[in-house]
Amino acid sequence: MIIVPTETEGFNIIRNISVMGEEGKGYFSHAEVEFDNCIVPQENLIGQRGSGFALAQERLGPGRIQHCMRWLGIGERCINISKQFMKKRKISSTQVLAQQPLMQAQIAESLAELASARLMVLQTAWSIEQNGFEQSKNMISLIKFHTANVVQRVIDRSLQSLGALGMTDDTVVSFFYREERAARIYDGADEVHKIVAAREFLKN
Repeated sequence: MIIVPTETEGFNIIRNISVMGEEGKGYFSHAEVEFDNCIVPQENLIGQRGSGFALAQERLGPGRIQHCMRWLGIGERCINISKQFMKKRKISSTQVLAQQPLMQAQIAESLAELASARLMVLQTAWSIEQNGFEQSKNMISLIKFHTANVVQRVIDRSLQSLGALGMTDDTVVSFFYREERAARIYDGADEVHKIVAAREFLKN
């Protein structure tokens, strides 16, 4: 693994790739890049030569648990946006949306799912601290796919509760709806983590 500064001669951005409608400017984006005879000093090498893949894999464990923590925060933010909206949104002269039992049930489901996912993430963090990443990789796989699915459902319920407003970018919920769909794909797709978790369980 080697660091190639973006100002290095021969480093070119071919194009920014639009992701779910979002296309950043400059380096604030996902991009297709080209390395055209880039020359960098040997000091830019990270770790030992040939160990790049191992280094990349090493960060995945900590990265996945950090993703889960961030998703929990996003879920909480979406619930709070829903709460503020539903407490003000009148559906009749005497009632607001928050008084509807169906909407209350959706809020309860989101609260319960976030609470259970949070406990799983905390348990995994404790296991990592006590036993290390290698001994906790099965738990990491479980929280990765579970929390990703929880946050997607929570965001979806929040958007639904906002109605037409939820489809606009006047709240951050629509952005989260687009952005966090990738949670079930990057750093290992759901299907991969389910296989890892099941195999580890069956092996023992």
